[in-house]
Amino acid sequence: MSNAITHRLSAEGADPVLLTGVNDSNLTELERVTGVRASLRGDQVMLAGELEAVERAARVASAMIDIARVGEALTPEDVRRLVSEGAAGLERLAGGELKIVLPGLRRAVQPKSAGQGEYVRAMRENDIVIGVGPAGTGKTYLAVAVGVEALARKRMRRLVLARPAVEAGERLGFLPGDLRAKVDPYLRPLYDALEDMMPQDRIEKALETRTIEIAPLAYMRGRNLADAFIILDEAQNVTGGQMKMFLTRLGVNSRAVVIGDKTQIDLPSREESGLIQVERILPGIEGVAFCYLDERDVVRHRLVREIIRAYGEDQET
Repeated sequence: MSNAITHRLSAEGADPVLLTGVNDSNLTELERVTGVRASLRGDQVMLAGELEAVERAARVASAMIDIARVGEALTPEDVRRLVSEGAAGLERLAGGELKIVLPGLRRAVQPKSAGQGEYVRAMRENDIVIGVGPAGTGKTYLAVAVGVEALARKRMRRLVLARPAVEAGERLGFLPGDLRAKVDPYLRPLYDALEDMMPQDRIEKALETRTIEIAPLAYMRGRNLADAFIILDEAQNVTGGQMKMFLTRLGVNSRAVVIGDKTQIDLPSREESGLIQVERILPGIEGVAFCYLDERDVVRHRLVREIIRAYGEDQET
């Protein structure tokens, strides 16, 4: 006797394009990994199949609807992650305390893996967070989101984004243009993250009033940054001396997030990296947290995860 059923979920208030994906790719992936038939009819998600499969798919579909309601885009990779993480993943998504609300954009940024959730929690509970992990794990994006939220809620008066301007032996002097034209290409990833979270006119006004500052790490020397959320990106390429200089800029009511990828150190010697050094020096200090992300936390194209794993296995051989 068949246990086939049809189950309906209300998707009222959810953006249908964000929910279903391009060409219904999210629903197609839900069908593939759970074995049900899924469709969106009006403001209802229809799930048809065997009872056990429908029950499993309904929990995932409900989480998908919640994500789409807050304006967050979904991908087939997100659907696979929700299914593979099971109850833990659904519980994480239900935890509203981890949502990063961005006022003015009618959206929220949601951690998409357990590692990302721990990273966001650490940034909210500690004065200094060291985020280490490969490309695509959301280290910079989530840090900028937490910083923008702190600024919007007036928990901090300034958001400072810093990055080493010279990497992999390249020299600014060989680039055309004035100083800003030479430096901006190195800071572009920070601008990209910011532009995804704030309207362009608000960014320009904040930059003019120095409420938001995006600058090379060298510009931090000699400063005392109070009431500021400070992010140092590409920290694997700063020296031990530069790292000490950056961390000692921290003023009253300030927080710092240091972000790096130990597999992409471009300094002449790996041991010169300030990121490697702080791993030896700072553990055990109250208020300093280390968060390690890996290929399970990659939120880019699924092949990025496979590429990171392949390179890791090659280095071990």
